[in-house]
Amino acid sequence: MALKGQKFNKYNNSIKEEVLDQYLKGVSSWYLEKIYGIPYKTIQTWGRKVKHPELYPGQGLKKGRPKDSELTKEDYKERYEILKKYQAFLKAQRERK
Repeated sequence: MALKGQKFNKYNNSIKEEVLDQYLKGVSSWYLEKIYGIPYKTIQTWGRKVKHPELYPGQGLKKGRPKDSELTKEDYKERYEILKKYQAFLKAQRERK
């Protein structure tokens, strides 16, 4: 978890590709840390994301809730059904007490 005021390093794509190339060839992340000054955990994370992209969907795609202008009529209907079910659930919870 990030700490308040924490600064994050951004690495140049060319350096990142060079480090990843060496890491994927079998060079230790600890050794690469000493050479490039990039934390070994960061190098391992990059390698994991390259080796298993299916575990990290949506990298580089839009994140968060869709804007209201992007919602369709079916989306609104689905939201309405979810709200109706939730209201019924809350009503049942109140009646139990």
